[in-house]
Amino acid sequence: MEEQHRSAPSNWITQHPVYQDLLNLGVDDSVQVYGAFLVYLDLTEVRRWTAVVPVPCPELQAVLLEGREREGEELQVVYPLPAHRSVSHGDLRCIVGRGSPMLLCAVASDSTLVYQRLSDGLVTPEPPVDIKDLGRRPHRKRRLQT
Repeated sequence: MEEQHRSAPSNWITQHPVYQDLLNLGVDDSVQVYGAFLVYLDLTEVRRWTAVVPVPCPELQAVLLEGREREGEELQVVYPLPAHRSVSHGDLRCIVGRGSPMLLCAVASDSTLVYQRLSDGLVTPEPPVDIKDLGRRPHRKRRLQT
């Protein structure tokens, strides 16, 4: 008995309806559109975001993604950016100025995605979980507790 192997078409991405929608947004940068599609898949299929929709950004000639991390939470904007591209302060200001929380997602050529949360101004981060202030001298740096 011979086994039949079913292979997916090599161009399944180009046939995907969401990819087709991204292409129809009028963004000429095919690398950025492809990156936006990869981020869309990650947000919807892996991270389970809801109401993720692509939005064209004519000022940057880019596709942004808007969605909610959980149902009922605030709308967030994700800027998929190919890792080999540079981004200017003005580009980020254009997106942060929309008023929604923003994530910059660097898309590597091997499809690795790295998310960075951006804000309008400086935000003091929470200390890592494994670091505790030993309280000896308040001006000293925190030490790792072993």
